[in-house]
Amino acid sequence: MIRIVMADDHAIVRAGFRALIEQEADLEIVAECGGIPEARIAVQMAHPDVLVLDLSLPGGGLALVPEMREALPGMAILVLSMHDREPWISEALRRGVTGYVTKGAASDELVAALRAVAAGQPYLSSDLQQPVAPRAGLEALSEREQEVFLRLARGETPKQAAIDMGISDKTVYLHRASVRAKLGVNNDLALHKLALERGLLG
Repeated sequence: MIRIVMADDHAIVRAGFRALIEQEADLEIVAECGGIPEARIAVQMAHPDVLVLDLSLPGGGLALVPEMREALPGMAILVLSMHDREPWISEALRRGVTGYVTKGAASDELVAALRAVAAGQPYLSSDLQQPVAPRAGLEALSEREQEVFLRLARGETPKQAAIDMGISDKTVYLHRASVRAKLGVNNDLALHKLALERGLLG
């Protein structure tokens, strides 16, 4: 049984989510909350497998992600949001969410996302996964560029990557520009999508 805490400040969204989950034998909502303080308490008390989080919670749902990551490292965090554009998506991924589904996604996709993130697999809803048409394959990247690509795709900032790799921020930015040019993308979310499609984020 996959145990879920639902955090969304709109009662109608929570009701629709509950109606959907009640149809699935392997999914169970153990708590619902409409704000950040209640979400903290629910996670501490219930120790769910998945926290479904609305980024628009009063006080900012995004700020809750690193805190929840630290409090319960084994819990998956699935964003369910009306925001389908940058910088929301990249920032959520950078802070450590396991998956991101828009409120416009089909209900069966939400169920699939819950099962995927509960199993530790990253998930982006299909409306965020626009086809990627790279100018060159990953084999066109140098060994150092491949490392930068994977680090950025996993949500690391250039500064974090520079520290871990023992090189300067400027060098990481240069590698990132080269990676983007070779792969035909223009932001780190696109790098994440490409890595996801190639099965590199397992």
